[in-house]
Formats: sequence, structure tokens, C-alpha cells
Amino acid sequence: MGIAPQFQIEELNRNNVHIRDRDYVMNTIMKMVKDGPDKLQVCSDFDATITNYKGPCTYNVLEEGGLPDDYKQKAYKIRDKYFPIETDPNMTIEEKIPHMIEWWTQAHDLLVKYPLNKEMLHNMVANSTARLRDGCLDFFDKLHKRDVPLLIFSAGVGDIIRELISQHSTFYDNMHVVSNDLDFDENGKMIGFKGEIIHVFNKNENAVHDSDYFSNLSHCTNVLLMGDSLGDLQMANGAENVEAKLTIGFLNTRVADSLELYKSKYDIVICEDETLDVANAIVNRIVGTV
Repeated sequence: MGIAPQFQIEELNRNNVHIRDRDYVMNTIMKMVKDGPDKLQVCSDFDATITNYKGPCTYNVLEEGGLPDDYKQKAYKIRDKYFPIETDPNMTIEEKIPHMIEWWTQAHDLLVKYPLNKEMLHNMVANSTARLRDGCLDFFDKLHKRDVPLLIFSAGVGDIIRELISQHSTFYDNMHVVSNDLDFDENGKMIGFKGEIIHVFNKNENAVHDSDYFSNLSHCTNVLLMGDSLGDLQMANGAENVEAKLTIGFLNTRVADSLELYKSKYDIVICEDETLDVANAIVNRIVGTV
């Protein structure tokens, strides 16, 4: 069966956009359009998904934000050891998990040794080169206007996420951030992190899945999921009554090595792109702005 002209989405035909099963993708989008924004919820990673992958991640914002130089050097040394493991297409997620736990534990233990307080966060973000993807403001605005819930599920730093969105867009009341949140004492001094570590491959185990977040959205039976890691595919595991699910994967590094793997896992794979054009085009259809 052919796809009706009104459901043709030109952005899906770009050379850097790869689709494993085009019929599935188009039929899923058509269902989402038919059901409308009232049944939609969005789950998204943050670093290199909502933010431009060419800029710093939330931990980099801390590393480059005015802490002593030896902190940055030690943090980079940790990252240089573990990032190649995270992105190695020849290792399984199960093989990577112990290394990710080591990475996040070492990074958090290191940060606690340095003077960081709440007041520093605003200037750290303001002076950073971290930016949202092109089209992100429109994406946020549309979802808020139609009251579509947006779960931002990140292995980054929650305080930086909220600050970055607030400085470069608007932190709307339809947004919910689940991330590694800093813990401060009564004087505003950072003393650690709250709760369990969220790394790139345990997004199916976090407390959000044990909370009432997804049960309160049981009427939102259509899920649009966006991420840049294979671990991000687990973000919406707690969603209830799912009738349609569409996954968009941003492949930002090691494209030649990882493309086939990403195509086998994500419905849509977008390579080395600094925009949210594809996601916006899909959301435009669903919320009725096109």
C-alpha cells in the first residue's frame, strides 16, 4: 500500500538519514498523526541528542567551567580511558556496563574533591560553548503548546541540563528531567550526587520506572524516543499501554563502524547531523502544525 502524499516527509529522504523498514516507520507516523498530540509522549536523551554533538556535554561544562586546571586534566584522563569503550561497536552492552560504572564513579569521586557551589553553575553554562541542536527551541515550544510530556533522561548532570535549557530556551512545565543531580549542603557547597548513578546503559533501572511518572501517562500510548546511544533505547521501558513507538538514533561518532548496528536497533538513524529537522518534521505532522 502506498503512502498518502500528505504523509510524505522530505526530511526522511536526506542522504544522512537511514531507515531499516520504511513501511513500519511511515505506518507508525500515520498512526501517531491519526491519534494526535493527546496520545503522544516524548522520551529523549540530552547530551549529543538535544544538544549539538560538536559541543561539550554536561560533564564537560563542569570541566571547562572555572575549576582548577588539574581537575580538568584528571577528568579528561578518565574520559579518554572509557569513552572508546562506550562507543566500541565490537563490545556488547553487558561487557561495557562494568566499565561505565567505573567511569561514572571515578568522575563523581573526582568532582567532590573540588570547590563547586550552586552559584557557579549559572556562569559555567553561560561561558560554555554547549548549545542546543538547531530547531530545538521550536521542538520544545511545540511540545509545550500541545501539552505533550517530554522526559529528558540523561546520564549527564541534571543541574547543568536545567540551567542550559533555561539559558538557551525555556524550561517548560511539561518537561521532566531524570539525571545525575548534584547534592548541596545548606551553604550551597556541592557534597556529592543524589541517588544512584545513571550511566549510558542503565536507563532501564532508574527510579523513574518505579515512580508514578509513566503510570500517570498511561493515556499517552504513542512514544517518540530519541537518543544517541544504544542504551537510550531502554528509556521508555516503563511506558504503559504502548500502541506505537518510533525510535530516532543520532549516530555522531564512528559512523562507518556503527551504522549497521544502529540501523538494526533504531527505526531511524541520523548521521552527523546538528539539527532536529527530522524530529521536528515528524512532530509537526502529529501536533497538526503542517
